[in-house]
Amino acid sequence: MRTAAPAPRVIAVVGPTAAGKSDLGVALARHFGGEVVNADSMQLYRGMDIGTAKLTPEERGGIPHHLLDIWDVTEAASVAEYQRLARAEIDRLLAEGRTPVLVGGSGLYVRGAIDALEFPGTDPAVRARLEEELELRGPGALHARLAAADPDAGRAILPSNGRRIVRALEVIEITGKPFTANLPGPDSVYDTVQIGVDVARPELDERIAVRVDRMWAAGLVDEVRALEARGLREGRTAARALGYQQVLAALAGECTEEEARAETVRATKRFARRQDSWFRRDPRVHWLSGAADDRAELPRRALALVERAVTA
Repeated sequence: MRTAAPAPRVIAVVGPTAAGKSDLGVALARHFGGEVVNADSMQLYRGMDIGTAKLTPEERGGIPHHLLDIWDVTEAASVAEYQRLARAEIDRLLAEGRTPVLVGGSGLYVRGAIDALEFPGTDPAVRARLEEELELRGPGALHARLAAADPDAGRAILPSNGRRIVRALEVIEITGKPFTANLPGPDSVYDTVQIGVDVARPELDERIAVRVDRMWAAGLVDEVRALEARGLREGRTAARALGYQQVLAALAGECTEEEARAETVRATKRFARRQDSWFRRDPRVHWLSGAADDRAELPRRALALVERAVTA
């Protein structure tokens, strides 16, 4: 019987939503005797299951998953806090001789976990002023200012994501530099192999549409209604998650459910393009096809890639 090659210290599976990252992460963790560390910013929230495509316990196949369901929907997300938690999990697994498999499409979270990033502090006065402006003028006006000051940040941050826009503008004001200038070039703190799952745009768009339909059929509206009772609408991060934001609008009578579903599909397609653009900029990512015709071979190709990286 062939013995598996030793794994690198960390494996990261990245790429756009609906590409097939979660299943590949499970397969790699099983092969290398590892465990999965979540790097999807919205899967950190308790109760946000259907709309984030969180794997069920059965789909995890007995592989431990970490950093799922750790924040209440009323808590604002913090990349710096995620960095602290993710590195603690990675370091613990490494100390136990197990392979951490980081899985997710939140690019800044992935970099925060594996790269030497230091996040600028906050200035309460600047933050309060920007948040007041956000409340008065809406995210669109602030996003236009961000895009003018830092075009790369404007492309990376959704125009509807008021919290991240405020944070980027705050960092620009505090440091006097573009937000993206505070993100240094690739400088890993772990020996990491990054695998990007690549799906051609037409197929990915179709997968996204099918996934949203399945979410609605699985009870996304009821999930959002239950989370609304737990404070979702007041959550500065969770309330803006794809699908949840749109369903909240429908529950408030601002649109129909069908309009909310259609907008979720459109917004998710736009978000997938931004994810793909983010990861394409990192030369360390090795891309493998996750197309339907290649799906059965994806785990084998990923294992071969990891083993080549180890023996290189």
